Amino acid sequence: MDRPLEEQAKNVILDCIADGVFTIGEDWRITTFNQAAERITGVPRSEAVGQRCCDVFRSSICENQCALAETMRTHRPIVNRAIYIVDVHGERVPISISTAILKDAKGNVIGGVETFRDLSMVEELRKELQDKYTFADIIGRSHAMRALFDMLPQLAESDTTALIEGPSGTGKELFARAIHNLSARRDDPFVAINCGALPDTLLESELFGHKAGAFTDARQDKPGRFALAEGGTIFLDEIGDVSPAMQMRLLRVLQERVVEPLGGIAPLPVNVRVIAATNKRLDKLVRKGVFREDLYYRINVVRVALPPLRDRREDIPLLADHFVAKLRLRQNKDISGLSEQALACLLDHDYPGNVRELENAIEHAFVLCRGGLIEPAHLPPTFLSGDGIPRPLRQPGMSLRSLERVHIEDAIRRSGGNRKAAAKELGINPSTLFRKVKSLEIDLPATDGRSRSDP
Repeated sequence: MDRPLEEQAKNVILDCIADGVFTIGEDWRITTFNQAAERITGVPRSEAVGQRCCDVFRSSICENQCALAETMRTHRPIVNRAIYIVDVHGERVPISISTAILKDAKGNVIGGVETFRDLSMVEELRKELQDKYTFADIIGRSHAMRALFDMLPQLAESDTTALIEGPSGTGKELFARAIHNLSARRDDPFVAINCGALPDTLLESELFGHKAGAFTDARQDKPGRFALAEGGTIFLDEIGDVSPAMQMRLLRVLQERVVEPLGGIAPLPVNVRVIAATNKRLDKLVRKGVFREDLYYRINVVRVALPPLRDRREDIPLLADHFVAKLRLRQNKDISGLSEQALACLLDHDYPGNVRELENAIEHAFVLCRGGLIEPAHLPPTFLSGDGIPRPLRQPGMSLRSLERVHIEDAIRRSGGNRKAAAKELGINPSTLFRKVKSLEIDLPATDGRSRSDP
């Protein structure tokens, strides 16, 4: 084949690839530039070829962290590193890049190649999921969480005392803040205190305040948390840990709506909404005689039960994406998400620390992951088996239907909404995928993730 025909054939092959592809010579000038690269960057091939790649892409890593330069220097390929480029219109475009060196027939380095994938659709899908399954900063798509989302507005509209029960790390304070922020008291203070962290003498002073001279070192009057929350909401966390004596004082506040500062001689009226929380079963403590029954019924007017994360595993991919996006912004790291194997590790874990433990695991991964996708090796050791590989996906707290739904939704998300590509990844026929989407009541994105040039 003569040279022009060989060049033409190469361009035809490259133009059939959905990802952007370009190659450079040893002088760092672009030698090939396919149609997908034109579409993603907005730069015509005729203008790109012959230019230095940094002048075409203007990416977030061109100046001092160029992936292609790293590969040319180390001869090690880079796979799926997430970065941003600036297109011809000045818009920032999220992409993932992979790089490799080019060699001639004798093994001499003659340049490099970079492929890149437009993540704009993935970002839009992620935002759509966040918008659809986020309520007052609380994230979840499981049945249990959607039921709580339905309850919150009605609970916020009333002024009644509420009790939030749930294991540590499930976000009890987040729910309390959501109730406050949705209520008519939203413009007044939200004041939180951990009742289990202080002894009675300090807790009484913190809650009700004290007068000057009430005890040693009390040189001036100090308002308590109830006074500071005037007009707003006070959040009494870990109320199950307070002593019987303090339970009696709290009961008086709830019954008479007054507080008496230490060293004071007259009670002070307070106008606050009380939201209490505990990681214990107060009804069991009442039966044991450890918690006052009358106080229990005062705070348990409306009970909000937060499920542990192992009972709502459908929410794990969404929560993980949320934490990745938050940490990527905070740490300015080019991490695009989790690999399928890493997500499998997260789905298999039992989460004694609940959502807080999941967030810590993602933060741990951000420390070890340099860029691209988070892999199992980046997760804490407790998420892996003894030999450092992902444990088999057991899913003890997740139904087969829920697990299937998670995998299908994740495949559609990873494919940028392209149903055909998702079906291929799952190893099923597209018509089978559509039947499963319908039976599992999966919400498909408005666009199908294909470019106009796709079949």
